[in-house]
Amino acid sequence: MAEYNMEKFGYTISKGRQIDYESNDRRIADYIFEREPSFRLCIECGGCSATCTTGNLTKFSLRELHILIKRGENDQVMKNLRKCMLCGKCILVCPRGVNTRNIVVLAKQAFQKSGEYAI
Repeated sequence: MAEYNMEKFGYTISKGRQIDYESNDRRIADYIFEREPSFRLCIECGGCSATCTTGNLTKFSLRELHILIKRGENDQVMKNLRKCMLCGKCILVCPRGVNTRNIVVLAKQAFQKSGEYAI
């Protein structure tokens, strides 16, 4: 009987994908929550991303940006924040009335005030 080595079996053990909320920096999210109450209403439906001009031309997703802000993954937020053109289409289609443009503006302000991230 042949012995099988698990490494050659075709399956590998995947790295854990859980989010460690305790280690993430939620200062940016807290700054936005204090100044834009409609941010709490966002249900991440994706309507904003579907109408986004930038999202149609690049790999930008306002929905993903909102999720990353709420998670406190600020490095990823910084990479995507500059892409928003602040056109306001997202506000027009939001079923919950979230002021998405103000959220982007507030996120930029929070990063500038923190001084840790350059915009």
